[in-house]
Amino acid sequence: PATTFSPNPLTALSRWYLYAIHGYFCEVMFTAAWEFVVHCNWKFPGVTSVWALFIYGTCILIVERMYLLLRRRCRVLLRCTIYTLWTYLWEFGTGLLLRQFDACPWDYSGFRYNFMGLITAEYAVPWFCASFIVERLVIRNTLRLRFDEGAEPGRGGEDAYAGRGEGGEGAWRGRGARAVATNANGYVKVD
Repeated sequence: PATTFSPNPLTALSRWYLYAIHGYFCEVMFTAAWEFVVHCNWKFPGVTSVWALFIYGTCILIVERMYLLLRRRCRVLLRCTIYTLWTYLWEFGTGLLLRQFDACPWDYSGFRYNFMGLITAEYAVPWFCASFIVERLVIRNTLRLRFDEGAEPGRGGEDAYAGRGEGGEGAWRGRGARAVATNANGYVKVD
Protein backbone atom coordinates (compact mmCIF):
# COMPACT_ATOMS: atom_id res chain seq x y z
CA PRO A 1 0.00 0.00 0.00
CA ALA A 2 1.12 3.54 -0.79
CA THR A 3 1.92 5.85 2.09
CA THR A 4 1.45 9.56 1.89
CA PHE A 5 3.99 12.09 3.00
CA SER A 6 3.39 15.75 3.66
CA PRO A 7 6.51 17.92 3.97
CA ASN A 8 6.48 20.59 6.66
CA PRO A 9 6.49 24.33 5.93
CA LEU A 10 9.68 26.17 6.81
CA THR A 11 9.93 27.38 10.39
CA ALA A 12 9.88 31.10 11.13
CA LEU A 13 13.61 30.90 11.91
CA SER A 14 14.33 29.27 8.55
CA ARG A 15 12.30 31.92 6.72
CA TRP A 16 14.04 34.65 8.72
CA TYR A 17 17.39 33.23 7.62
CA LEU A 18 16.38 33.29 3.94
CA TYR A 19 15.03 36.84 4.27
CA ALA A 20 18.22 37.95 6.05
CA ILE A 21 20.43 36.53 3.30
CA HIS A 22 18.20 38.09 0.62
CA GLY A 23 18.36 41.52 2.27
CA TYR A 24 22.10 41.27 2.81
CA PHE A 25 22.72 40.35 -0.83
CA CYS A 26 20.42 43.10 -2.11
CA GLU A 27 22.17 45.67 0.10
CA VAL A 28 25.55 44.74 -1.36
CA MET A 29 24.19 44.85 -4.92
CA PHE A 30 22.40 48.17 -4.36
CA THR A 31 25.47 49.86 -2.88
CA ALA A 32 27.60 48.53 -5.75
CA ALA A 33 25.13 49.90 -8.32
CA TRP A 34 24.89 53.20 -6.43
CA GLU A 35 28.68 53.52 -6.42
CA PHE A 36 28.74 52.94 -10.17
CA VAL A 37 25.94 55.41 -10.96
CA VAL A 38 27.18 58.18 -8.66
CA HIS A 39 30.97 57.77 -9.04
CA CYS A 40 31.26 55.69 -12.24
CA ASN A 41 33.31 53.18 -10.26
CA TRP A 42 33.81 50.09 -12.44
CA LYS A 43 35.01 48.07 -9.43
CA PHE A 44 31.38 47.93 -8.16
CA PRO A 45 32.34 47.90 -4.48
CA GLY A 46 29.23 46.74 -2.63
CA VAL A 47 29.25 47.16 1.13
CA THR A 48 27.03 46.44 4.11
CA SER A 49 27.22 45.54 7.78
CA VAL A 50 26.57 42.31 9.63
CA TRP A 51 23.76 44.25 11.34
CA ALA A 52 21.96 44.12 7.98
CA LEU A 53 21.28 40.40 8.50
CA PHE A 54 19.23 41.08 11.63
CA ILE A 55 17.64 44.23 10.21
CA TYR A 56 16.50 42.73 6.90
CA GLY A 57 15.62 39.30 8.26
CA THR A 58 13.35 40.73 10.93
CA CYS A 59 11.88 43.46 8.72
CA ILE A 60 10.94 41.03 5.94
CA LEU A 61 9.56 38.48 8.41
CA ILE A 62 7.23 41.22 9.70
CA VAL A 63 6.35 42.19 6.10
CA GLU A 64 5.48 38.51 5.56
CA ARG A 65 2.97 38.70 8.43
CA MET A 66 1.55 41.91 6.92
CA TYR A 67 1.24 40.18 3.54
CA LEU A 68 -0.67 37.27 5.06
CA LEU A 69 -3.05 39.67 6.81
CA LEU A 70 -3.52 42.11 3.92
CA ARG A 71 -3.38 39.99 0.75
CA ARG A 72 -7.16 39.57 0.54
CA ARG A 73 -8.02 42.98 1.98
CA CYS A 74 -6.20 45.44 -0.26
CA ARG A 75 -4.46 45.69 -3.61
CA VAL A 76 -0.75 45.21 -4.14
CA LEU A 77 0.03 48.94 -4.60
CA LEU A 78 -1.52 49.78 -1.24
CA ARG A 79 0.25 46.84 0.41
CA CYS A 80 3.60 47.99 -1.01
CA THR A 81 2.94 51.51 0.26
CA ILE A 82 2.29 50.05 3.72
CA TYR A 83 5.45 47.94 3.48
CA THR A 84 7.44 51.02 2.45
CA LEU A 85 6.15 53.02 5.42
CA TRP A 86 7.00 50.06 7.69
CA THR A 87 10.49 49.89 6.16
CA TYR A 88 11.07 53.57 6.95
CA LEU A 89 9.85 53.08 10.51
CA TRP A 90 12.02 49.97 10.95
CA GLU A 91 15.08 51.63 9.41
CA PHE A 92 14.64 54.67 11.65
CA GLY A 93 14.10 52.58 14.79
CA THR A 94 17.00 50.20 14.23
CA GLY A 95 19.25 53.06 13.15
CA LEU A 96 18.38 55.07 16.25
CA LEU A 97 19.05 52.05 18.48
CA LEU A 98 22.37 51.26 16.78
CA ARG A 99 23.40 54.91 16.94
CA GLN A 100 23.21 54.72 20.76
CA PHE A 101 26.15 52.30 20.57
CA ASP A 102 27.93 54.14 17.73
CA ALA A 103 27.13 51.14 15.53
CA CYS A 104 24.74 52.53 12.89
CA PRO A 105 26.29 51.56 9.54
CA TRP A 106 24.44 54.16 7.45
CA ASP A 107 24.27 57.94 7.48
CA TYR A 108 21.97 59.80 5.11
CA SER A 109 23.04 63.25 6.32
CA GLY A 110 24.36 64.04 2.84
CA PHE A 111 20.89 63.63 1.31
CA ARG A 112 18.66 66.67 1.01
CA TYR A 113 15.49 65.08 2.43
CA ASN A 114 16.97 63.10 5.31
CA PHE A 115 15.65 62.92 8.85
CA MET A 116 18.35 62.75 11.51
CA GLY A 117 20.58 61.03 8.95
CA LEU A 118 18.70 57.78 9.61
CA ILE A 119 16.15 57.82 6.78
CA THR A 120 15.80 59.75 3.56
CA ALA A 121 12.87 60.46 1.26
CA GLU A 122 15.14 59.96 -1.75
CA TYR A 123 14.91 56.22 -1.14
CA ALA A 124 11.09 56.07 -1.26
CA VAL A 125 10.96 54.70 -4.82
CA PRO A 126 13.72 52.11 -4.28
CA TRP A 127 12.05 50.97 -1.03
CA PHE A 128 8.68 50.73 -2.79
CA CYS A 129 10.18 48.67 -5.63
CA ALA A 130 12.00 46.48 -3.12
CA SER A 131 8.71 45.94 -1.27
CA PHE A 132 7.05 44.82 -4.49
CA ILE A 133 9.89 42.38 -5.26
CA VAL A 134 9.94 41.09 -1.69
CA GLU A 135 6.22 40.32 -1.72
CA ARG A 136 5.88 38.96 -5.25
CA LEU A 137 9.10 36.96 -5.47
CA VAL A 138 10.68 36.40 -2.09
CA ILE A 139 7.84 36.00 0.42
CA ARG A 140 5.40 34.18 -1.83
CA ASN A 141 8.04 31.66 -2.93
CA THR A 142 9.54 31.25 0.54
CA LEU A 143 6.10 30.40 1.93
CA ARG A 144 5.83 27.61 -0.68
CA LEU A 145 9.10 25.94 0.41
CA ARG A 146 8.87 22.77 2.48
CA PHE A 147 11.22 20.71 4.64
CA ASP A 148 11.51 17.07 3.78
CA GLU A 149 12.48 15.67 7.16
CA GLY A 150 12.43 12.11 5.83
CA ALA A 151 15.23 12.67 3.33
CA GLU A 152 18.77 11.82 4.28
CA PRO A 153 21.28 14.63 3.70
CA GLY A 154 23.36 14.10 0.58
CA ARG A 155 21.11 11.41 -0.85
CA GLY A 156 18.72 11.96 -3.69
CA GLY A 157 16.60 9.91 -5.97
CA GLU A 158 14.66 6.81 -5.01
CA ASP A 159 16.91 5.83 -2.07
CA ALA A 160 16.02 9.00 -0.17
CA TYR A 161 12.32 8.32 -0.56
CA ALA A 162 12.24 4.53 -0.18
CA GLY A 163 9.25 3.22 1.68
CA ARG A 164 6.98 6.15 0.91
CA GLY A 165 5.08 4.48 -1.87
CA GLU A 166 4.91 5.08 -5.57
CA GLY A 167 1.69 6.88 -6.19
CA GLY A 168 -1.35 8.17 -4.46
CA GLU A 169 -2.03 11.73 -3.48
CA GLY A 170 0.95 13.42 -1.87
CA ALA A 171 3.39 10.57 -2.55
CA TRP A 172 6.93 11.25 -3.66
CA ARG A 173 8.68 9.74 -6.66
CA GLY A 174 12.41 9.72 -7.32
CA ARG A 175 13.65 11.02 -10.68
CA GLY A 176 17.39 10.54 -10.83
CA ALA A 177 19.04 13.12 -8.62
CA ARG A 178 15.84 14.98 -7.91
CA ALA A 179 12.55 14.04 -6.31
CA VAL A 180 9.31 15.89 -6.79
CA ALA A 181 5.80 15.91 -5.38
CA THR A 182 3.28 14.05 -7.48
CA ASN A 183 0.44 16.33 -6.48
CA ALA A 184 0.02 19.97 -7.45
CA ASN A 185 -0.89 21.62 -4.14
CA GLY A 186 1.74 24.33 -4.35
CA TYR A 187 4.76 22.17 -5.11
CA VAL A 188 6.54 21.91 -8.40
CA LYS A 189 5.32 18.91 -10.32
CA VAL A 190 7.67 17.38 -12.87
CA ASP A 191 6.58 14.45 -15.02
